[in-house]
Amino acid sequence: MKLHELKNVAGAIHRKKRVGCGEGGGHGKTSGRGGKGQSARSGSSIRPGFEGGQMPLYRKLPHRGFNNYNFRTTYATVNVGDLAKLDASVTEVTSEVLAKHGLVRDDGRALKVLGDGEISRALKVTAAKFSESAKAKLEKAGGQAINA
Repeated sequence: MKLHELKNVAGAIHRKKRVGCGEGGGHGKTSGRGGKGQSARSGSSIRPGFEGGQMPLYRKLPHRGFNNYNFRTTYATVNVGDLAKLDASVTEVTSEVLAKHGLVRDDGRALKVLGDGEISRALKVTAAKFSESAKAKLEKAGGQAINA
């Protein structure tokens, strides 16, 4: 079977609901929007949690605890196997060098080196963090893992 031979199962495709085309079609007059009011108008949408001006439940209830999501540290990750793919002229690896070679994005995030893959040449790698296996593989190959 090939992609162009795939067919939808019976009942998966529905025809578009035609509204406002007379009472005989079943969706005439108000076109399935009920009577008058905000929800009957075009472009209308009421945000989730809105209670018509009444103080919403999420504002009535006390907020407890702390969420670290806004203050988290995110890392640009690269594997030891990817470092081995760098050309032979590179001996010192930093996040700038990796960004230039297209292995990480140049967005200012801290660099973390992970241990997937193998490396056979000595590299001097400067990063914010190293996994234990990455550090071991770099040092076994004769390189250095320097914390920035």
